[in-house]
Amino acid sequence: MLDHEKQIFESEKTLKQLKEQNEENLIWSQEEITSLEEKVEELKKKVYSKLSAAERVSICRHPDRPKSYDYIKNIVEDFTEIHGDRLYRDDHAILAGFGTIGGIKCVIIAQEKGADTDSRLYRNFGMPYPEGYRKALRVMKLAEKFHLPVVCFIDTPGAYPGLEAEERGQGWAIALNLFEMAKLKTPTISVVIGEGCSGGALGIGVTDKIIMLEHSYYSVISPEGCASILWKDAAMKETASKALKLHVEDLMKLDIVDEMIEEPLGGAHHDPTVTFENTKNSIVKNLQALAKARVDALVDLRYEKYRKIGKYTEEIQANLV
Repeated sequence: MLDHEKQIFESEKTLKQLKEQNEENLIWSQEEITSLEEKVEELKKKVYSKLSAAERVSICRHPDRPKSYDYIKNIVEDFTEIHGDRLYRDDHAILAGFGTIGGIKCVIIAQEKGADTDSRLYRNFGMPYPEGYRKALRVMKLAEKFHLPVVCFIDTPGAYPGLEAEERGQGWAIALNLFEMAKLKTPTISVVIGEGCSGGALGIGVTDKIIMLEHSYYSVISPEGCASILWKDAAMKETASKALKLHVEDLMKLDIVDEMIEEPLGGAHHDPTVTFENTKNSIVKNLQALAKARVDALVDLRYEKYRKIGKYTEEIQANLV
């Protein structure tokens, strides 16, 4: 239960108790029960329609929110995983392999956080090492060789910042991915399903199309990190969340993100099945559209897309002092 959901959970709890009591001793009519149910639904719509930027970030980080592996299990057929970067080891924070989405053969690359304590430790909480990015690039090159589109699922708080990652070339691995993805001669799509934070997300995110789930976020830094740097106080995360323009509506206005995938009321974790279906439909639609373009045209359009990112306006005010 998230902070903004407390009133909803209390109302649902009360309604459930009334229904149970009504089964033993008929006090409330069906019309009255229906009326109470409608009021709870109205409360949900009211609460979820007025979410702040920080509250949406909390939805994005909900422990029950579907992870990349859930999407792979539910929308990818015949997934065959590929392991290792052929230089050091296999990074479990990144899943990579071949599969079929809606009848379209493609390469899937995904950042996986894990669903419980053991799996989160195994997946390093979705924070890839350099070998993860090298594995991703190795599989992208296979996609290019066999003329297969690439679908990337982004969900990471950032690349792993530990000493061993730096010793093995974390910055270089991410930079190389940016360079190679910019000129990859095959259609590419990235889907931000949760946290899309910093270079850790961008390391598999330089694609022809960027799609985001409604309550996911995509940003150069986490709200807490931004608040700590600018205000020396992580408690300023609400202000930072608003200033960063990290949600899909703002990013679409800035021509960074191309499409939003709607989530069920309250977030993807409230109805994962609907979320999987919406995501699959969006991916298939975009893959079909990209398949119609020539490869050299795709690369040129990709270049133009990223050249436009970083628009700004400048206002010069007269000195009134």
